[in-house]
Formats: sequence, structure tokens, C-alpha cells
Amino acid sequence: MEGEIVNRVANSPIVSIDLEEHYHAGERVVYDIADNLFQGMILREKDFREFVKSHDWNHYAGKNVALVCSADAIVPTWAYMLLTTKLEGVAHMIVMGSLETLEYALFKEALSKIDLEVLENRPVVVKGCGDLPVPESAYVEIARLLKPKVKSLMYGEPCSTVPLYKKPRQPKN
Repeated sequence: MEGEIVNRVANSPIVSIDLEEHYHAGERVVYDIADNLFQGMILREKDFREFVKSHDWNHYAGKNVALVCSADAIVPTWAYMLLTTKLEGVAHMIVMGSLETLEYALFKEALSKIDLEVLENRPVVVKGCGDLPVPESAYVEIARLLKPKVKSLMYGEPCSTVPLYKKPRQPKN
């Protein structure tokens, strides 16, 4: 049929990956250990242990928690570990660091579950724009995971991509 419009993108072998599909919907919260410091400077073990023992940790159920200390204080490593023992099994994810660190960990966890074998020697485009806050670190991580597997890697939309990588052709024997 002359003049028929053909959707070449729909008929192409390109696999599209949308990182928004791997966004963890759970709430992100910061637990600031500075709230537990005596006079904003010192973590007193007895007081801290009493707080940890009596605090209702169920408030963090299913949430993603970033442990930080916003005060200029020396906090012993065991304090973060103690908080983690209470949050583990309650919160979905716990990290030591900023919300940015938390977001990276959430995406790293989600992206590690992608079956890379189905992408072996296929052209892949990683979708760019979206509505959810996908951090640049997630794009770096997906590129790291995909490069050893894919035939080619692109960024953008299947109809308009930025080429990033193309597997070298194997010499014919």
C-alpha cells in the first residue's frame, strides 16, 4: 500500500529500559543521630542505649532510611550499627549517608535484579526523561551493567537516541 505509515521503532529489535520502572516507591527518611547527642556534642552510651531500647522503631516500617549525623561530633561506629540492628527487618533499606547515597543504594539493588542475559547482543536504549527523580548515579550503574552484555547502548528515546557504546565486530575467520 503506497503511503502507508510504518512504525519502524515498534518493529525494531531495540530493547528500551526505563529506569523509572525500577524506582522504589517507599518513603525516604533521614535519621539524624545528632538528635541523640548530649549538648549537641557527645553521644553518651547509657542514654543512647536507653533511647534505642525504648524507641518505637515500627515508625520506620517499610521505609528507606539514611543514617546521618548533621552535628560536628565524633560518633562511634557502633552507634550506627546499633541503630541498624533495630531498623533491620523493619525498614526496607538502611544506609549510612545522605539521601543521595540512599537513592544510589535503592537503584543499585533494583538494577542488580535485571536479567542481563536476555539483553545479550541486543541494541539497548536507556530512556532519558521522566517524571520521577532518577539520579545520575543510576544511569552510570545501568551503563556499567549493560556494556559487557549488549550489542549497542544508547540514551534517550528509541526514535531519537544518543549512541554511547557499540560492541566491536568480531573478525571473521
